[in-house]
Formats: sequence, C-alpha cells, structure tokens
Amino acid sequence: MVELGSGDYLYETSGEDWGNLPDDWTYKEATAVAVDEKDNVYVFNRGTHPMVVLNSEGDVIDTWGDGQFSNPHGVTIGPDGNVYCVDNADHTVRKYTAGGELLMELQAGRPAPAMSGDPFSTPAHLAVDARNGNMYVADGYSNARVHKYDPDGRLLLSWGESGTDPGQFNIVHNVVVDREGFVYVADRENQRVQVFDADGKFETQWNDMSRVAAICMDDSDDQLVYLGEYFCGIGSNEMGTNLGPRVSIMNRQGEVLARLGNLSYGEEPGRFYSPHGIAVDSKGDIYVAEVSWSDYGTNLEPPRELRSMQKLIKKYGVRIAEDGPHRG
Repeated sequence: MVELGSGDYLYETSGEDWGNLPDDWTYKEATAVAVDEKDNVYVFNRGTHPMVVLNSEGDVIDTWGDGQFSNPHGVTIGPDGNVYCVDNADHTVRKYTAGGELLMELQAGRPAPAMSGDPFSTPAHLAVDARNGNMYVADGYSNARVHKYDPDGRLLLSWGESGTDPGQFNIVHNVVVDREGFVYVADRENQRVQVFDADGKFETQWNDMSRVAAICMDDSDDQLVYLGEYFCGIGSNEMGTNLGPRVSIMNRQGEVLARLGNLSYGEEPGRFYSPHGIAVDSKGDIYVAEVSWSDYGTNLEPPRELRSMQKLIKKYGVRIAEDGPHRG
C-alpha cells in the first residue's frame, strides 16, 4: 500500500485492480463507477459483465446488462436509487432499477448528426437533480451540449456550442448537480469545469487543471468535489510531473484542497492511467475507474489488459456525513 495526499485528505491504495472477481471474469476496462446509499459499488465496464455490483469489501453481489450495451461509458445512481447508464456507441441513455430492470430509454439508437446540437451524438454521462429528478446529459464527444430532461424523459432545454469561451465546450465529458441545483460540467479538452444554474446560465469556471474527465460530489455538509484528470502532456514530456493523471479534491468555490498523484501515468501504486469515472462512499473512500485498455493497453506489444479499477481508502480527517454517499 502507498499513501497519497496529506492531512484531512490522506488515502492509501494498493495500486492493484479492486474487486474480487472470479478468475474467468475481467473488467477489460472500467469506464464509470457509482455508489448507492448502502455503499454498494456499481462498476460499468467493457468486460465479462457490463454491470458488476460489489459490496464495499469488493465481493460481487450482482451482475446485469449482458447483451444490452454497445459501449458502456457513464453510470449514475439517482436519488430514487435507480441506475442511469450512458452508452456512447448506440447514443442512448437508459434507466434501470438497482437490480437491472429496464425502466426508460432516451433516444434509443437514434443518433443525431454530429455537432447538430440535437440529442444525442456520442453522449458521455448523466446527472440527476435530487430536488426534482430532472436529468442532465453530457453530450459529449460529437456534440457540444448539455440537455436537460424532466423525470418522464421530456426534453426541457439544451445549451452549449463548440468553442473555448464561457458556455462553450470541447468534449462535454461529465456532469454533476449540487443540492442547490447548480450544474458542474467537466469540459475535458478545455481543461476546466464550468458551472451553470439549472437553466443553463453560465456562473463561473474553474481552470488550473489537467484534462478533467470525471466529476462527482460527496454528501458532506460542504459537498466537496472530486475530479478525475487525464494526463495533459505530449510525447516529449510524458514523464513530466503534476500534469495528471490524478485525482483532485476541491470545494464548491473552486479552491483546490488536495491533489492525489503527481507522477505521470503508470501501473505502480500511487499512479493512474486515465481516471474516467469517480465516486465516493459514506466513509470518504474514493473509487476510480480508468479507461486503461483504450488509452494504453492497446498500444503495448503485445496488447494486454491493465489495471482499471482503484479504491483509495481514506485514512484520516473529516468523514462523510451519515446521510449517505454521493449518488452521481
């Protein structure tokens, strides 16, 4: 085990794949992760079973979704305990019960033209507003939009366009909503988080980060923000430090509280590959899903599967409030 961080934000990790999977199972790569109110962990992945549900000790308690997804990408647990999955290859958002019963589909298999602004064109993630059940879809790789839906799946509004100015996006990769209804968008290739009100009005942006791909909030009184950031260097400085990949912890004012990981990508304990999904449980432990196969494993000779699911165990400091973990 190695330690990352300091003070109130000290964690330990083995650097190995987390989860006690049977020998003949594989994640291949975990793309997203979410935690429910019982601290059960939902790992959305591209391996043997697309949804693997584990307890906090890493034991498998359920699997579902076989044959239902083309390319698993994002997962969110709503305030109702239902599970929202985003598939970026068939351009579809699906809502399930915790046990995998399909409840709703949005835009099922009907991709919009790239950069048309219409839903969806390679969507990436989804967030649910706990106040009213409204859904916000980050759309995504071939669009530059956030779409807001009501709980019944009716489109309410959309905002965003391609670019680098406030309110513009360069890969809308992830999204989360706080208790007041403010919407935080991971604008990955612009290397920032943008904050909007519930009607899409730009409020502020956070810079001074790497390529932010993952975002979630905990359920503490302060609602801390956890970011998963990709490496932002190029080949000639691939061993540069403080360029990601890493996990950052921030408050809602955009102040950095901790950076976890200062070395470049790698499989050694304390390093990351591509933190693509992130979640926090009621104990403050952090789960990080990494798209290590797509970004790194396929380029090895011969290609091989790499670690793609890490757990960072909180050691000291403030624990998360007892009203449950972040569900986004």
